Amino acid sequence: MVHQQRSQGRLSPSGDTEDIVALLAPRLAHFAGVARTEHVTRAAQEMNVPQSTLSRALVRLEQDLGVDLFARRGRTVSLTPAGRTFLASVERALAEIERAAEEVRADADPATGKVAFGFLHTMGAETVPGLLHAFRADHPRVRFSLVQNYGEAMLERLRAGELDLCLTSPVPDAPDLVARRLDEQKLRLVVPADHRLAARRRVRLAEAADEMFVTLEPGYGLRRITDALCREAGFRPRVAFEGEEAETLRGLVAAGLGVALLPPPAVPRPGVVELTVTAPRAAREIGVAWLAGRPDTPPVAAFKRFLLSRRGHLLPD
Repeated sequence: MVHQQRSQGRLSPSGDTEDIVALLAPRLAHFAGVARTEHVTRAAQEMNVPQSTLSRALVRLEQDLGVDLFARRGRTVSLTPAGRTFLASVERALAEIERAAEEVRADADPATGKVAFGFLHTMGAETVPGLLHAFRADHPRVRFSLVQNYGEAMLERLRAGELDLCLTSPVPDAPDLVARRLDEQKLRLVVPADHRLAARRRVRLAEAADEMFVTLEPGYGLRRITDALCREAGFRPRVAFEGEEAETLRGLVAAGLGVALLPPPAVPRPGVVELTVTAPRAAREIGVAWLAGRPDTPPVAAFKRFLLSRRGHLLPD
């Protein structure tokens, strides 16, 4: 297929794609409207734009491309072979833009919009299901995209715009984030059922200084808290196993492979005993974080208000 070339094309073949898109995008709907009606006056009326504006937009589009898209006979036009090729892609692009616009409008709808919500693995069994159940009592059609991950990974996704809100620990302190403390969760020393400390109800963490520990991997908030508490108790934990999920660590403790500092389980785990740590004070703060300066859609704003209203009683009793 041979396309007729204009001598005064504005776009070079080596032009940056972003420049080409910025130059052409505003004129594509005008082009599609005229191509559909094959009449400039009628297209101008349908699109509610002045005919002169529409005619100039078409001329500029052809100049930018360096290709004739229309054969003209007065105000009646017909597509050239190049115009037909271009139209097929333009219609697909415009349909995709329309689909994207409908999607973002739907996500922002106060009644049926979507919230992208991240939370720690340890909050997935009880805390988050309970929160969502309570929130949807007043917002029954709001949709959620749920992400479970460790704290640093969720903060990265907040910064990337992939999450609206996240529950995390420790509560972050960063200039590009807003964070609010919501609650505190006590940590327990988890030991095997046949351990020398298993008959106790309370223990000082220093009494576990000679034990092998099973912990989360470096980078996890709970790992940083464990290391800090052990340091405060006067020792550095000897780590036998590192994992990614608290209940897996409980299983390792039950198998006699070490002890662990963990939040309470959703369901008691056989084979382990959970001891209250009297010194140092063993707890982690739970907070909600979001990206500073980013406007909230109505459903995100509603869920944020709900979370803040749960300050002090976020966690199950």
